[in-house]
Amino acid sequence: MTGGYLKGRIRREDIITAAASAYGELGYHGSSLREIAKRVGISHAGLLYYFPTKEALLAAVLERRDAEDSEREQLTVPPGLDVLRHFVALAEHNVRHPGIVDLYSRLAAEAVSPDHPAHAYFERHYRAAREGVHESFEALAARGELREGVDPAMASLTFIALMDGLQVQWLTVPGDVDLVGSLRFCLQNLLTVPL
Repeated sequence: MTGGYLKGRIRREDIITAAASAYGELGYHGSSLREIAKRVGISHAGLLYYFPTKEALLAAVLERRDAEDSEREQLTVPPGLDVLRHFVALAEHNVRHPGIVDLYSRLAAEAVSPDHPAHAYFERHYRAAREGVHESFEALAARGELREGVDPAMASLTFIALMDGLQVQWLTVPGDVDLVGSLRFCLQNLLTVPL
């Protein structure tokens, strides 16, 4: 029974990988479950066994990205400089993996519409990111490590917007945009201590 379970998990991961690739190339609305099934080498019915709806598959793609980012960058550290350093490390990782940045950026743009299946995911994702950075800026302010007059709430909103905006510019003209350097510059100008 273990062999069948393992095969099923591998097949599920293969489907998620193919979906991420298709969404990155064609966008969510431009891709179909049939196309994704074809990429995996299974039937449409076979794909539906693992993911009964296109929305369920999209959720799995987004959950995988978050889990990989969180595990790799240890985004659950206590509020403070380490959280900000992990966001910079995430940007460094993203520069080495433009495909996932492209997928994320395309889906984020598509999901601004409230009826998009990923809209609620991005609402939660952005809220959690802002809250994590906000808590870090508040902790830094309490220790005198945030410049006088910097509002932690506004700084967190601006930082997350900057990170995503820089990613889009970097994807468009990679040679003109220093994604990581720009984030470091922004953060260092908010802090009274070295990043």
